[in-house]
Amino acid sequence: MDSQRYAVIDFETTGLSPAHGARPTEIAVVMVRNGEIVDRFQSLMNPGVPIPYDIQAFTGITDAMVRRAPPVREVMAEAVRFSDGQPIVAHNASFDRKFWESEAAALPHAAPGSFLCSLLLARRLFPSAPNHKLATLVSALRLPSAGRYHRALADAECTAHLFIRLQQEIQRVFALERCDCGLLEHMQRANRHQLERCVERYLAQTA
Repeated sequence: MDSQRYAVIDFETTGLSPAHGARPTEIAVVMVRNGEIVDRFQSLMNPGVPIPYDIQAFTGITDAMVRRAPPVREVMAEAVRFSDGQPIVAHNASFDRKFWESEAAALPHAAPGSFLCSLLLARRLFPSAPNHKLATLVSALRLPSAGRYHRALADAECTAHLFIRLQQEIQRVFALERCDCGLLEHMQRANRHQLERCVERYLAQTA
């Protein structure tokens, strides 16, 4: 596993939780290596259940669009292969992690190196942002954006740019030459006021 490589994912779904019967309707995976987007995967998928009208209006993904899409299992198998066991990044990762783990559980090599959350890290590094929604942070930090929000590829690309910016901010604030996923995993669990100590402990452990 390359500590400078990770997969940024985003799901669109029929609801909030697979525990309540929600299924994915779209996934995107954006691969980042050494601070640059190097590859992309995106696909609609047939959830096998109707998409509620309010979610169709929210995402723009309709029942007609997914009717002839590949089934969820087939798309998830491709997404797992594409992510290649690297750490997975998502904005509000607790949401995407539930769907990844639910839909990929039966697939070989589905477990990623770790899950990293750009929302948690942004709260720690940019506490004065108006809020920590993806669109707000992209605008406030003047990050690249393209496409419609609440579609998987557009959101995954925005999250990738945000995560790269978070890494740069950590390097700047803590005078680091590099910022790997192991450090980020520790930092997202730390209190905002304990970040410096968190970095010191991690560097001591990995020296």
